[in-house]
Amino acid sequence: MWNYEKRLQFPIDIKTPNAEIAKIIITQYGGPDGELSASMRYLSQRYTIPYREVAGLLTDIGTEELAHFEMIGAIVYQLTKNLNVEEIEKQGFAPYYVDHTLALWPQAAGGIPFNSCQFQSKGDVLTDLFEDLAAEQKARTTYDNILRLVKDPDVCAPIRFLRAREIVHFQRFGEALRMVQEKLDPVNFYQYNPEFDGNRNNCDCNK
Repeated sequence: MWNYEKRLQFPIDIKTPNAEIAKIIITQYGGPDGELSASMRYLSQRYTIPYREVAGLLTDIGTEELAHFEMIGAIVYQLTKNLNVEEIEKQGFAPYYVDHTLALWPQAAGGIPFNSCQFQSKGDVLTDLFEDLAAEQKARTTYDNILRLVKDPDVCAPIRFLRAREIVHFQRFGEALRMVQEKLDPVNFYQYNPEFDGNRNNCDCNK
């Protein structure tokens, strides 16, 4: 299904390693609003979406989020590459180092490990799309927070790129939501669940 292209979606070239920054950036590797959560959310939701256009959008964006996950991994790797133990300890990276050395491992900035409870796949097209819209805004907010804290231009450039893509994803999910609502009952969007109940005429909730 996927073709892997051996280059990052946006180039990562960090000249100055800094584990303090890595501790912040890693939240988008395995945090609650990070790229791993996003990719798993969309690639899971797509199976039960009743509209091909929306399922295709979820596949496209979910795949792109995997590329963003790889970008964040590259940033964290380059920020910690070739640091010695003294630098790691001085820059506050020792708790991570003792468990993982400098290998990549998904966690939030606060050290909380990634888990699948950070995203939902509900089987209701409206519920899932509203979750997706909120997820993109939370990711955008997280990137805003990162940009307030980080001043290294080599880090800020790819982070700005990722932030911009979250805005595009939000817009695309908004378009998908409007398309779905046009297909549902215009008086009551919540009259039935097209993913489970089929069409309105066969739905017991109308009885």
